[in-house]
Amino acid sequence: MAKNNGANLGFEEKLWASADKLRNNMDAAEYKHVVLGLIFLKYISDAFDEVYQELKNDPEGLSDPEDKDEYKAENVFWVPQEARWEFLQSKAKQPDIGILIDSAMDAIEKENSDLKGVLFKDYAKEALDKQSLGGIIDLISGIGLGDRENRSKDILGRVYEYFLGQFANAEGKKGGQFYTPRSIVKILVEMIEPYHGRVYDPCCGSGGMFVQSEKFVEAHEGKLDDIAVYGQESNQTTWRLCKINLAIRGIDSNIQWGNSFTEDKHPDLRADYILANPPFNDKDWKADQLQDDVRWTYGMPPVRNANFAWVQHFIHHLGPNGVAGFVLANGSMSAGGVEGKIRQKIVEDDLVDCMVALPSQLFYNTGIPACLWFLAKDKENGKFRDRKGEVLFIDARKLGTMADRTHRELNTEDVAQIADTYHAWRGEEEAGEYEDVRGFCKSVKLKEVKKSDYILTPGRYVGFAEEEEDPEEFEEKMKRLTSDLAEQFKESDKLEEEIKANLRGIGYELQF
Repeated sequence: MAKNNGANLGFEEKLWASADKLRNNMDAAEYKHVVLGLIFLKYISDAFDEVYQELKNDPEGLSDPEDKDEYKAENVFWVPQEARWEFLQSKAKQPDIGILIDSAMDAIEKENSDLKGVLFKDYAKEALDKQSLGGIIDLISGIGLGDRENRSKDILGRVYEYFLGQFANAEGKKGGQFYTPRSIVKILVEMIEPYHGRVYDPCCGSGGMFVQSEKFVEAHEGKLDDIAVYGQESNQTTWRLCKINLAIRGIDSNIQWGNSFTEDKHPDLRADYILANPPFNDKDWKADQLQDDVRWTYGMPPVRNANFAWVQHFIHHLGPNGVAGFVLANGSMSAGGVEGKIRQKIVEDDLVDCMVALPSQLFYNTGIPACLWFLAKDKENGKFRDRKGEVLFIDARKLGTMADRTHRELNTEDVAQIADTYHAWRGEEEAGEYEDVRGFCKSVKLKEVKKSDYILTPGRYVGFAEEEEDPEEFEEKMKRLTSDLAEQFKESDKLEEEIKANLRGIGYELQF
């Protein structure tokens, strides 16, 4: 369980184990907001207190530690006295601690407009055990989160991401709705390389796509100011998680709450990059309200399946040189009927750049097999080689390792193998020469896709991997295997006799 979300493990695992013990009978979906809200409060209070102490101890005595502008200059949230962690920790054992925390959250929102309507404020409710609440405060108090050293290490980011993954695991299908496994996000980001421009996710969940985009830019020594983040999320509590997730990292963003189909909050946006993991096979997407929508360039999507509503929404919001990478259920690659006709038109318009078949068991929220789509508005873009009339197929189903009994992870090498293949195929500098690899990847002309009825399943094109020749001689191998089998039969007979003896010892005899 500790490895489920791919975080850099350390104290996060111990912190989660301790916090989970304090959950008692509280539902994970509810407890999530209790814990993450307090973690955020500790973070902003740490950052505030560090600046506060510096101002207070100014050797020239020219600084006012209660001057809000001093904190704004340091890109630190202003924290009112009644919301400071030291004050709340001193009251942790009091029965009214829930009321005090709610008041603290209210005060922070009033002083920081970016957080208005975002923070969880239901700590005073009767169902929340106040002794456990005090225990969580004590637990979190021992961790430095918001000072400069820990901010530079993204300590809060690690804790937040780890907890999101663990809550997704604890909540099962429902919890996974707001959490896309880190390795999936990393593949998308590594492949489309959102260095600069407008990045958009119309079903942004807890904001993982944006966080990884920022990390990608940082890792490649780019400027974070070169990225403009736009998003939308229909679930209000998840929207709050996203706003907090971005706020703790200082990511400037325009994240709206609402249904992207019926209330598109960014109607005029034409993005340079789209990264998304929309709900799979959504049956209730308000199709009856959207019969003549301008987005359905390739046909009205099926009333009972939103997959190609999402695809066309992405295409509608792509700029002239835009690239989109998103997750969909495997059925989107081969479905017939209305979906098949829409897919055919998209392929014929030469928008499909790459298709990746993923291994099973990567997601917390569904057992449905998934794939990655990559669309490019301009395959003749001078930045890369001319890929007009071509599609790259990657079959990554055999990659990854089981992190536990139910979840698989793609490690750094797996991610690199997929992304590097795409980069080489696109003709990027220093990416190396691209070659088809039987059983893994193949570059295919559109006429071949047409012959396959516009089905986009990679396994149809890449073929089967060549079997490695077994260096062991047949006769020697058979001797070894029969010898091993004989030993196993002996052990089986021995165990059978022991079981019979044990049963006789308690007055039972096996009947054959």
